[in-house]
Amino acid sequence: MTKINSIDFDALVKTIQEINGEFAAQASRAVNVSLTLRNWCIGAYIHGYELNGSDRAQYGEGLLINLSEELKRLKVSACGKRQLYNYLRFYQIYPQIMQSVTAKVQQLDLQFNNFNIEKVRSTTALLGVDPQKLLNKLSYTHIEQLLGIEDDTKRVFYEIEAARGSWSVRELKRQINNLYYERSGLSLNKEKLAELAQKSPEKQTPQMAVRDP
Repeated sequence: MTKINSIDFDALVKTIQEINGEFAAQASRAVNVSLTLRNWCIGAYIHGYELNGSDRAQYGEGLLINLSEELKRLKVSACGKRQLYNYLRFYQIYPQIMQSVTAKVQQLDLQFNNFNIEKVRSTTALLGVDPQKLLNKLSYTHIEQLLGIEDDTKRVFYEIEAARGSWSVRELKRQINNLYYERSGLSLNKEKLAELAQKSPEKQTPQMAVRDP
């Protein structure tokens, strides 16, 4: 970045452009992380309620429908039945996010221990991307695509590749639809296939990152 005491007009324009881009990127990452943690916490609470909620028997299998309707009445956004199910699945597949949610839990005084939520172990938790890197590299919209993959190893593969290549959500969808995982598993030259996949993916931009969630 240009030194402030040796700047001409063109340099001023370029520097402001760089400053704007950097802070826009920081803002979008902060928004993405907050949305992701919000959805994980919702899933954790639903999971805890299903295990130990004092009146859980009253709702049974209708829990998510009733919960969705009540949250809609209270104008809580993005809490449809399917979305709540995904939040629950998010918590169950990515329990390691707890390592990164601690600070937010303290700020909001979220009492996870009241529900005696156990630490779920999964292939994703054991082999996947580091929780903090996951939050910084992938938006919740990326994670939604990963939640749709039933096979744990396959999910971890796309998680690692998406984070490593800074794939946009569109690029992640494309790679899944093009069976990148299956082709890499059958390929005799896996390194070359990975190189081709990473060669020109559509990258995540600050604008796209804000729009995706």
